[in-house]
Amino acid sequence: MFALELFEKTLKKNYVFHGRIISVRQDEALLPNGKTALREVVEHNGGVCVAPLTAEKELIFVRQFRYPYSQVVLELPAGKLEKGEDPFEAGKRELEEETGNTAENYIDCGVFLPSPGYCGELIHLYAAYNLIPTEMNLDEDEFLEVERIGLDRAVEMVMNNEIVDGKTQVLVMKVAKLAAEGKI
Repeated sequence: MFALELFEKTLKKNYVFHGRIISVRQDEALLPNGKTALREVVEHNGGVCVAPLTAEKELIFVRQFRYPYSQVVLELPAGKLEKGEDPFEAGKRELEEETGNTAENYIDCGVFLPSPGYCGELIHLYAAYNLIPTEMNLDEDEFLEVERIGLDRAVEMVMNNEIVDGKTQVLVMKVAKLAAEGKI
């Protein structure tokens, strides 16, 4: 059986937009077969998402308006990384800012690639438990509602497509698996 080399080599990067959150470029790439192709890429510093689990086995969610979809979306607390920011520290910051909680314990749940076909964003996932109440400290342009949902119900909501945010779906399922295995 012949194994095809899958790697594409970037020959040229052409930036067409630099914004506050993203940059967009159109690259020329060398394909495994020796031909070239254009690749459109959205650069993003990445993000973090945290699943805060209460002692009552409830996850703390936030509801907030998401402009690209013109709708309010139910999500686990999340935020973007500043350039060079440590993802774990950003996760702790977002947890407290958005829910008014810190946690004694965290589990690294890996990473999530939201749209690998065109976007370089990488979202770091964490579970948080043994929560400690503090105070919310939302950003000036951030408006959200906090909601607690039982873990079993959250899994049902993922399976019924009532939770449509990808990072939240993945993290809910990972936390449910960790809880079922007695690891959280």
